[in-house]
Amino acid sequence: MNRLAALALALATVLPARAEEVFVSNERDNTVSVIDGDSLEVLRIFPVGRRPRGVTFSKDGRALYVCASDSDAVQVIDPETGQVRHDLPSGEDPEQFALAPDGRTLFIANEENATTTVVDAQTRKVLAQIDVGIEPEGVAVSPDGRTAVTTSETTNMVHWIDTKGLEAVDATPVGQRPRYATFSADGTRLWVSSEIGGTVAVIDVATRKVIETIGFALKGIAADRIQPVGIQLAKDGRHAFVALGPSDRVAVVDTQTFKVESYILVGRRVWQLALNAAGTRLFTTNGVSGDVTVIDTGTGRPIRTVKVGRFPWGVAARPIPDAKVPDGRAAGAAP
Repeated sequence: MNRLAALALALATVLPARAEEVFVSNERDNTVSVIDGDSLEVLRIFPVGRRPRGVTFSKDGRALYVCASDSDAVQVIDPETGQVRHDLPSGEDPEQFALAPDGRTLFIANEENATTTVVDAQTRKVLAQIDVGIEPEGVAVSPDGRTAVTTSETTNMVHWIDTKGLEAVDATPVGQRPRYATFSADGTRLWVSSEIGGTVAVIDVATRKVIETIGFALKGIAADRIQPVGIQLAKDGRHAFVALGPSDRVAVVDTQTFKVESYILVGRRVWQLALNAAGTRLFTTNGVSGDVTVIDTGTGRPIRTVKVGRFPWGVAARPIPDAKVPDGRAAGAAP
């Protein structure tokens, strides 16, 4: 056996059939579709609670959390089998949530009762019910775990929560119908989309003041069809990807200049976004067309459309625990 053949055989013994999976909640089907992150084929579909929306993973990737909005529950699911392990108390109509860096505290937006429910995912106990604005939606927790935020769609505000005292301490006005929030990796900036306002606000976390409002314009697309929702910040921090709803586009924004560099055509009514672990692929959920667009972040071009269920909404990627990469590390492990 020559050296090249021996190397190929050695790599084949350590490379997994699947190193990463992408989970998509299908709002109308009450299911989750699982996409192979390498082949980009649907591997399996499993049922969940009614009207699933937000999805995220435990820190170790061994538990999937799903906001089953019409079941008034956050479901904890085995991602390998699709079996529901148990429900967490979530308050009414949970839509989005965020897991704190401690790996156990969930901050959940409850649209119907204008609260953020804080749950210990290990003990399954409600730690607090925090009053926020009307129709809370987006949730994020800072990288240092000290601050959480909830956006309120009707009040048009970002509500700042002290995670130690579990109380709201401040509010920042933003554009109409804020839907999504995410912190930069260093925790100094908060990005918030406003769906009806058609803008993204960039907020200085230290002062809680808006330092930039980013607008969008597409030739031939009416302004009222440009509705920012999901945001993902690139792994290197240089770009922000913004889902623009019924315009069927994802905007690519320079995070230093706040200028829009390009628009990427995707499926119909793009809702949410997720990056793979390497940051090389962006997955978009396209509600009306019932599919996921896979974008190569290096070229900014779509490379595949993957058909999933009806009205895909949430999306999250996870490296498969214990899967091996060529240097022998577990997939997703620190170098």
